[in-house]
Amino acid sequence: MSDTATPLLRVRDLKTHFPLRKAGLFGGKARVLKAVDGVSFDLAKGEVLGIVGESGCGKSTVGRTLTRLEPATSGEALLDGRDILPLSPSAFRPLRRDIQMIFQDPFASLNPRLTIEQTLAEPVRIHGLAKGREAIRARIADTLAKVGLDPKVMHRHPHEFSGGQRQRIGIARVMIVEPRLVIADEAVSALDVSIQAQVLNLIKDLQRESGISMLFISHDLGVVRHISDRVAVMYLGRIVETAPKALLFNRPAHPYTRLLLASIPRIRPGRQPVADLGEPGNAAAPPPGCAFHPRCPFATDVCRTTRPEIADMGEGQSTACHHAGQLLGEAA
Repeated sequence: MSDTATPLLRVRDLKTHFPLRKAGLFGGKARVLKAVDGVSFDLAKGEVLGIVGESGCGKSTVGRTLTRLEPATSGEALLDGRDILPLSPSAFRPLRRDIQMIFQDPFASLNPRLTIEQTLAEPVRIHGLAKGREAIRARIADTLAKVGLDPKVMHRHPHEFSGGQRQRIGIARVMIVEPRLVIADEAVSALDVSIQAQVLNLIKDLQRESGISMLFISHDLGVVRHISDRVAVMYLGRIVETAPKALLFNRPAHPYTRLLLASIPRIRPGRQPVADLGEPGNAAAPPPGCAFHPRCPFATDVCRTTRPEIADMGEGQSTACHHAGQLLGEAA
């Protein structure tokens, strides 16, 4: 993790809402899906921030909004102090080299009609990173070698590769432009378990060697623990806890984080049963007060009426829970 105090990325009150239906002819309130509803965080240079939560919590929408694949409803995303959200497509285009994304499905993210050489040559030409066919081919060969592939495969098409190899190609397409920020959205979840560790270690090694910043989005706490410096936990469009990795896994402050950790399957004699998280909430109709209160074993009246704000718990840990201080005191 970098020691640089000034963050590369500073996100403030980011909201991404999707209209579900318009108000009817005779009135009625339009419904809105609040996929991301007031997310704030900093990402230091060279840092890996894991974003974790159940399906539907909004974590992937955060990544897609920051890469401008989804329009933000409001908020700020400052990249080196410059807000990238209100930029026009033409103004944002030069920044696409700086902000790259690794997608979940490596096959869907590759054009089946193009060879690997054609796929990797395109961003090199667009950003003017090499001139002439031989220089471009040399850059492609070097990048393929870095992701563990023989440069001779550059003449083949995506269907000729396994899932793990295709994800390596996807990583090569990101790394060939030397980005400053990489957003990895469930980058290993579509791979066989035997391949996941190899690709995850590759991403971790490349991140360390290049010093890039990374948002690593995943539902898998084990994966997040392996690669992240800090972890942010999302629930129904909001971050409910952020902490350095070791602190979050050893001393979680939010009940939702505790239940997520308790739900990790563990194979050992006499193990405790996996926690039952119950049914996820509805982002289109979130409950009043704390959105987690219908599933929370510690909920009280204040939780049902007043939404908690993020509070500093010390040592880099912050959480949005009315009873976090009490819970941490009991855990001490």
